[in-house]
Amino acid sequence: MKTSEIFDALLANLKVGDTAASVSSRRDQITKALNKDFRSKDGCTDYKLMVGSYGRHTAIKGVSDLDMIFILPPGIRSNYDSDTGPHRMLERVRDDLKARYPNTTIRVDQCVVRVQFTSNAFKFEVQPAFENDDGSFDYPDTKAEDWKVTKPRDEIAATKECNDRTSTNMRHLARMARAWKNSNGVAMGGLLIDTLVHRFFAQTDDYDSAGTGAFDLMVRAFFEFLKDEPDKDYYLALGSNQRVAVKARFQSKAKKAYNKCLEAIEEMGKSSANKKWREVFGTAVPLATSEASQSFENTEQFIESKYPVDVTEAVTIDCEVTQDGWRPAKLRDMLRTGALLRADRTLKFRVTNCTVEEPYELKWKVLNRGLEAERRNMIRGQVIDSTSTNTRMEHSSFKGEHVVECYIVKDGVVVARDRIDVPISNTSVKSAGAS
Repeated sequence: MKTSEIFDALLANLKVGDTAASVSSRRDQITKALNKDFRSKDGCTDYKLMVGSYGRHTAIKGVSDLDMIFILPPGIRSNYDSDTGPHRMLERVRDDLKARYPNTTIRVDQCVVRVQFTSNAFKFEVQPAFENDDGSFDYPDTKAEDWKVTKPRDEIAATKECNDRTSTNMRHLARMARAWKNSNGVAMGGLLIDTLVHRFFAQTDDYDSAGTGAFDLMVRAFFEFLKDEPDKDYYLALGSNQRVAVKARFQSKAKKAYNKCLEAIEEMGKSSANKKWREVFGTAVPLATSEASQSFENTEQFIESKYPVDVTEAVTIDCEVTQDGWRPAKLRDMLRTGALLRADRTLKFRVTNCTVEEPYELKWKVLNRGLEAERRNMIRGQVIDSTSTNTRMEHSSFKGEHVVECYIVKDGVVVARDRIDVPISNTSVKSAGAS
């Protein structure tokens, strides 16, 4: 496939699509319920503002966290000026929405009211706020017991300005960056992504008018920019200059993506290029036509077809390798030292760190790669459960390059993921107990 064909298909597959109608319906129903209480108006859908990625038009398919501001009537402001005002305001909004959605999980969470819909895994974060003369908003913060300022309109305006200046490439790159973080388990919020994309275009005009035929060079340059960023605790958000926290380091994964871009560019025009781009952006990248039919049964499943994916948290897995008569070793240590993983090893994959609060579901995928796996018709790759708490037991079986992934599913959404490569020198991975 041509470069333009690959990136045209990628962007088409990242579109929010039919989800937009469901989002609009939920948003309007929430607004109607609040206007009925706060303004005594039935069926009124005014006084709302979608913010966050959806409001900046940088969201992608599978978006689950939706941020909206409900604009409060200014006449009631003095009633909520005390230190109990933020609590009382959020509780009033919560009660209004509980009355509208009695069977839905709704709770106050510091600055917002979270509405967790189960039918489509949407989580609306509703923020009641008073609008100021300069277009900013005062919102309630129950931790500070005060009202704080947010400037989402400035962020929306900065996104639009950059997008217009770059021939819509700003939003294209922001969406591709989301695909990368979701596919590779990079714990980054949407505002940080858009801020970094904005900073990238501020330091170069090389891609302001680039078409999709040059997007391979654009994303390569973007990941080069990311990998070279210094460590920071926060950035100043585009437009508003308000602090946006850095949850976890992204530079090492950006470096891996940069190297994959180099490989994909080198192989452009070959079917292998599509596979390389898939390693960067995930299953939204199409496979080459020549790979549509295989001599083996393709049993691989993709988490994106089972759950929405919106990675905002971090999880880390490692593998304990044991063999009779040998001391257990950590796979990541073996990979660092170049030690070989051979046959007849017991492999114990387990979660070593996770920032997601329980309860959550843990899913795994064990994928065998290479000619031997294909010859034996044993590529596996199904999404499976743990064999015990936070653990998946496997055995090495035949040689090749193999991958084990884990997924943290919270409220029906994949919010964290990690992977570890399992290079087996004269064997692959076989499920525990398999012959």
